[in-house]
Amino acid sequence: MKIGIPKEIKNNENRVSLTPGGAYALIQHGHEVFVQTNAGANSGFSDESYTKVGAKILPTAEEIFAGAEMIIKVKEPIESEYKLIRPNQLVFTYFHFAADETLTKAMIQSNAICLAYETVEKPDRSLPLLIPMSEVAGRMSIQEGAKYLEKPQGGKGILLGGVPGVKPANVLVLGGGIVGTHAAYMAAGLGAHVTIMDISLPRLRYLSEIMPANVDTMMSSRYNIEQFLPDVDLVIGAVLIPGAKAPHLITKDMLKLIPKGSVLVDVAIDQGGCFETSHPTTHTQPVYEVDGIVHYCVANIPGAVPMTSTVALTNATLPYALLLADLGWEKACEKYADLKEGLNIVHGKVVNKAVAETFNL
Repeated sequence: MKIGIPKEIKNNENRVSLTPGGAYALIQHGHEVFVQTNAGANSGFSDESYTKVGAKILPTAEEIFAGAEMIIKVKEPIESEYKLIRPNQLVFTYFHFAADETLTKAMIQSNAICLAYETVEKPDRSLPLLIPMSEVAGRMSIQEGAKYLEKPQGGKGILLGGVPGVKPANVLVLGGGIVGTHAAYMAAGLGAHVTIMDISLPRLRYLSEIMPANVDTMMSSRYNIEQFLPDVDLVIGAVLIPGAKAPHLITKDMLKLIPKGSVLVDVAIDQGGCFETSHPTTHTQPVYEVDGIVHYCVANIPGAVPMTSTVALTNATLPYALLLADLGWEKACEKYADLKEGLNIVHGKVVNKAVAETFNL
């Protein structure tokens, strides 16, 4: 199979979808790998590192898309890429369709096969291709939240972990999944007082057992969230419903309960965001204020640490890319139920229930 690796062009998206090691594995299986010039440069991988393992370098995205049977990307195609995607071409990437009707309609019209990382799901309901980036995003949400709590960045001017004689910040993590777990670990490690809310009592019971002493657990409800907000410094939105739009757990009216200069980090922004006042931002302009509350809603948080993220992503995606290349997408999805769950749009038809319901398709 001919496999294309285009350079990511979303704002400050520095990751690349395949490391040279990943390219080498595909080539060893008899496939051809074409990499766009400088696609890996921002992740620390030169063109030479790809050519050394047998990949071919092509200068433009047009050439990558024109010659490839499977495109492996990091982020969803953006408007300038829509016209490059061909009928019957397999596109393997993060799509997050439920948050973007324009993208959904464009991929329907493309007649391509859209296999989304975020909905590949194992029988135990785990999301193997979302986990590594969720781990990165969860940890970075605290790193960024701590930065924007600084007064020069628009925050209230509080140190997350406090110092002896001064109490630490209060961090609320909404969602006890992978993002929330890693956010809580990071915040707790810095010395903050952390509360995780989730709707699953078994999950809360598990988190209560594994978390440090400065992490509390609480059932998530509007009442409990509202009770917590007057004392909060940093809120991490970490709620995920696979393939579907995220629910709004903090409404605009609830902002009046939050102290001015507090920070909301919406890690769920790829799926529409879990704060009503959220809208996607970029690494160039990451924050904005609503009613004195700082919102950080960058849609590709792991893109800021590409040397970590690219390797972590390839570790997860490569086994699936090999199956798709070796067997073809139809046989691979017939044989492996987790890959089948990744199919979102096939030859102009929406085949993911959550996406279909979001747009009444």
